[in-house]
Amino acid sequence: MSEKQITLPITGMSCANCSNAVERNLKKLEGMAQVNVNYATENATCTFDTALLKEHEIIDKIKSIGYNVPTVFCEDVEQTARVAEVKKQTYLFWIGVVFTLPLFMLSMSRDFGLLGADTAWVNWLMFMMALPVQFYVGWEYYIGSWKSLKNGAANMDVLVAMGSSVAFFYSLAVILNPAFGEHVYFETAAMIITLIKLGKLLEARAKNQTRAAIKKLMGLQAKTARVIRDGVENDIVIESVVVGDMIVIRPGEKMPVDGKVIEGHSSVDESMLTGESIPVQKQKGDAVIGATLNKQGLLKIEATKVGAETALAHIIRLVQEAQGSKAPIQHLADKVSSIFVPTIIILATFTLLIWWLGAGFDFTEAMIRMVAVLVIACPCALGLATPTAIMVGTGKGAEQGILFKNSEALEQAHKLKVIVLDKTGTVTTGHPTVTDIIVGQAGLSENEILRLAASAERGSEHPLGEAIVQSAYQQGLSLVEPQKFEAISGQGILATVEQQQVVLGNQRLLETFEKADFFQSEINRLESEAKTVIRVAIDNQPVGLIAVADTIKEGSKEAVAEMHRLGLQVIMLTGDNQATASAIAKAVGIDRVLAGVLPDDKANEIKHLQKEHLVAMVGDGINDAPALAQADVGIAIGTGTDVAMETADVTLMRGDLRAVSQAISLSKATMRTIKQNLFWAFGYNILLIPIAMGVLYPFTTLPWMLRFLHPALAAGAMAFSSVSVVMNSLRLRKVQL
Repeated sequence: MSEKQITLPITGMSCANCSNAVERNLKKLEGMAQVNVNYATENATCTFDTALLKEHEIIDKIKSIGYNVPTVFCEDVEQTARVAEVKKQTYLFWIGVVFTLPLFMLSMSRDFGLLGADTAWVNWLMFMMALPVQFYVGWEYYIGSWKSLKNGAANMDVLVAMGSSVAFFYSLAVILNPAFGEHVYFETAAMIITLIKLGKLLEARAKNQTRAAIKKLMGLQAKTARVIRDGVENDIVIESVVVGDMIVIRPGEKMPVDGKVIEGHSSVDESMLTGESIPVQKQKGDAVIGATLNKQGLLKIEATKVGAETALAHIIRLVQEAQGSKAPIQHLADKVSSIFVPTIIILATFTLLIWWLGAGFDFTEAMIRMVAVLVIACPCALGLATPTAIMVGTGKGAEQGILFKNSEALEQAHKLKVIVLDKTGTVTTGHPTVTDIIVGQAGLSENEILRLAASAERGSEHPLGEAIVQSAYQQGLSLVEPQKFEAISGQGILATVEQQQVVLGNQRLLETFEKADFFQSEINRLESEAKTVIRVAIDNQPVGLIAVADTIKEGSKEAVAEMHRLGLQVIMLTGDNQATASAIAKAVGIDRVLAGVLPDDKANEIKHLQKEHLVAMVGDGINDAPALAQADVGIAIGTGTDVAMETADVTLMRGDLRAVSQAISLSKATMRTIKQNLFWAFGYNILLIPIAMGVLYPFTTLPWMLRFLHPALAAGAMAFSSVSVVMNSLRLRKVQL
C-alpha cells in the first residue's frame, strides 16, 4: 500500500454542514484512508492509497457535490481566490444596500401614513426593489441550498433561503390576491439577505486575518539569490537554486535557502524562526536557515536544502497541517451541526402551527415568527468556534518559534500535570568541558590519561566524548585512531588504543573490574559539584578519573519556576548518575530526579508516570525519541536532532527551555478561547431561538422587540454571532506568553 497525503483548497462552503458533507462524501471513495475537511481553513486534507485512488478523482468528487477546487495548489492561488471572494461579497452587499435602504424607508413611510390612502402602487414598487435583492444578491443561497439538499445535509443556506423566500412569496401573494392579507414584507426579505450578506462579508474578512501567520511565513521567503556559477555572480529566481550552489549574501539581505557558511562571518537575525530577538554569530562551518536576515558581514554559503526541503517550508507545512486538523473538542460541535438545520426547520414549523392554529393568531403574525426562527439560528458559529481559535493559536505559536504538529497536541498541552526534562541539551547546554583529571596509582600522568582517553573517544559522538577529545586538542596532545571501538548504550565505551584496552564509562561499566570503587571520596566530591565523573581503566586496571561539567542553560532556572507557577510537577530524567543529576536539579529547582536511566528505559519511566497524570517529555536527542513518542505530549528542543523533532508533538525552534511554559500557556489561552466560543455559539442559539419562537410574549413588561422578534433583528443577530466568534479568536494574537 502506497499512501499519499494532499491538501486541497475548497471554495463555496457556507457553514460547517458543508464541510461535513464534503468529508462524508470523500470518505466513501475506495482507497481513501483518512479525510479531514476544515470549514475555517477551507481545506480538505486527504490521505489515500495511490493504487486505488488518484488526485483527480478526489477533485472530481468534490466538484460533483457542488464545490470548487482551484486548479493550481499553492498559497498564492488560494489567497487570490479568497480575496476575490471578499470582493464579490462586498459588491453583492452594496447592491443589497442600494435597494434595501430605500425599500426600508418606503415601508416606514407607508406604515406611518406618509404616502396617502391609496398605497397599492407602493406594494408593486417594493416588489420591484426587492426582486434584485432576492434573486441576485441572494441567489447563492438558493444554489447553496440545492447543493446541500442534493448531498443530504441541510446547511445555513437552506435556513436563509427558506426564511427570506417565505417573506418574499407571501408578500407577492398578497399583492396578487388581497384575500391573503393587507401587509407586505418585501423589506423584511431584503433586510434578511442584506444583513446576513454583511455578516458573511465580515466573517470572510476576519477569517482572512486568522491566516495572518501563514501569510507572514510565506512572505518571508527571498525571491532571488545571488549565485556564483563559473566564477560569475548572477541574480536568479529562488526556484532555480540547486543544492551545492555557492551564494553570496550581503548585509541586510535574507538567506535565500538553507546552507552552510563557507566564507565570512556575520550576525544573523533568526527571530522569524525562533522568536529570539538576539542575533546569532555565524562563521565558517556554521549552518544558516533560509529567510533569516544577515545583519552585518558579507557571507558566502553553500546551499544544502532548497525548495520544499528548507526549514521554512517545513515550518509552513507543520502550521498548515496543525491548522487543518480537528481538535477532539470539535467533535461535539460537529455532531450538533449535523442535526442543527433539520431541527430548526421542525421548530420553525412548530412555531407557525402553535401561533396560528394553537394560539389563534393571524397567519401573518405566525408566519413572521416562523421566519424569525429560521434566520436567527446560526450553525456557522458552531462550525467556526474551534477551528478559528486553532488557526490563530498555532499561528501565534509559529511566530514565537513554537510549532504544534496538530490541534490535538495543542488541546492536550493545557491538561498536563507533569513535565519530564532530559538533562543534557535540555536543562544544560549539552556542550560539556573537562574540568578535572584525577591520577591513580598506575603512574600515568594527567596528559597521558587524557591522550589515551581522547584517542579512544575519537570514534564516539557522545557530548562527553567530544568534550574529552576537544580538551586533548586544546592541550596540544597528539591523538591516534583506535583499532577497535564499541559504544555501550548508557554506560560508556570500550576501545583498543596502541594495543591497550581502554575503557571509559560509569560505575555500571567499570564494576566488572577490580577496585571499581577507586577514588570514591574524589568521586563523591566531584559529583556533589554537579560534575559527571568518567572512570578510566586500561587493560582491566583503573588508572584515573576525568570529570566533565555541563553548564546549565541560561533561562533554565526561570523556566522551571514558570512551570511551577503553572501548577506543574517537574522531573529530570537522565542517564547520568544520581549525585550529578541531583546537583543540577537543585540548582534549577527541579522537584524530582530519575537518574541512571538507560535510553531504552526512558519510555518505560514515562509510561509509569502516565498511570497517574498526563505527562509531557522534553528532549533533544535520538535517545529521547521513544520517550517523546510515549509521552502524552512530546516536546522537542529545535536545536536537537531531526529524529526528535519528527517524533515530537511540539517543536521549539529555539533551545530556550522557557519556551516550554510558553507553549503550555498558549495551549491554555487557546482552549480558553475555544470554550468561550463554544459557550457563545451554543448559548446564542439556546437563548435566542426560543425568543424568536415567542416564549417571552406573555411577559408584557418586556420590550415589544423581545416579545415579538422581527426577522430583520433576527438576521442581524445571526450575522453578529458568526463574526463575534471569529473576532474573539483573533484576540489570541495579542495574548502575552
